Amino acid sequence: MQLASYPVARNRRLRKTVFLRDLVAENHVTLNDLIYPIFVEEGITRRVEIQSMPGVYRIPEMELRDEIAAIYQDGIKAVMMFGVSHQKSADGCDSWAKEGLLARMIRTAKEVAPKLIVISDNCFCEYTLDSHCGIIANGQVDNDQTIQNLGKQAVTAVEAGADIVAPSAMMDGQVGAIRKALDEAGFIDIPIMAYSSKFASGFYGPFREAAGSELIGDRKSYQMNYLNGREALRESLIDEAEGADMLMVKPGLPYLDVLARLRENTLLPLVGYQVSGEYSMIKFASQAGAIDEKAVVRETLGAFKRAGADLILTYFARDIAREGF
Repeated sequence: MQLASYPVARNRRLRKTVFLRDLVAENHVTLNDLIYPIFVEEGITRRVEIQSMPGVYRIPEMELRDEIAAIYQDGIKAVMMFGVSHQKSADGCDSWAKEGLLARMIRTAKEVAPKLIVISDNCFCEYTLDSHCGIIANGQVDNDQTIQNLGKQAVTAVEAGADIVAPSAMMDGQVGAIRKALDEAGFIDIPIMAYSSKFASGFYGPFREAAGSELIGDRKSYQMNYLNGREALRESLIDEAEGADMLMVKPGLPYLDVLARLRENTLLPLVGYQVSGEYSMIKFASQAGAIDEKAVVRETLGAFKRAGADLILTYFARDIAREGF
């Protein structure tokens, strides 16, 4: 294809005014595209600010009703719920107990704001004594027992009112096991948002403080090697074959190449997660006067959309809902 060049082609014609720039913008970010992650802690009486994530708090379970009402009033359309449990065990069984924290917080959210899309993060790191994402056997996470427990956890979440389940444990076969468990329980219409390409990343540090999921060692035997792109594509396409309805790449900005390649290979909706470390870098750089926070948030979310994301998980979602772009 031969392209016209200057002076016939003057690309600046379409950049002359803000209205023109908006008119020809190839991508747009709206509140319909954003999911707000929240942390809910049981057994505390006041909110706890996450020191490594300025402006983000662990919400006391006793204040969750008011918090959800305020979030919904702000215009947030969807939340991802993370429980900070005080009932940890070797297998994380509180997460599938009918009156456990996971079920309670989902039930509360749906009672307060029935139209709010409530997404359950399905993993065990917040509920196990060692903060691993499944049951440990012989020094390793037992994949097959863990996916059976993930199925039980997902059913409990949906019974409590979850609109979407989002398995994040990176176990082989987890999507298939959850799909089977949900279908057998009669929940054939519940979508699965698979954390399908989730990397063992240094960008999760602040999240582990927020969720109370610090561990000795690492999760490299089940989360992905950050050097591998083809493997990420394979992981996601396997999840699609097992019945995933949406596919996620996590973290976000360091893996936009993976997101873009995945966009070329699937018709499913894609989700990018702007993780805690990405949020904190922007916040601390802004506090130091090095960047314009709002401008950088707009630019980074635009990068997600440009790479192919349909939805974005971001801790900035509520700021955007309140203040706009």
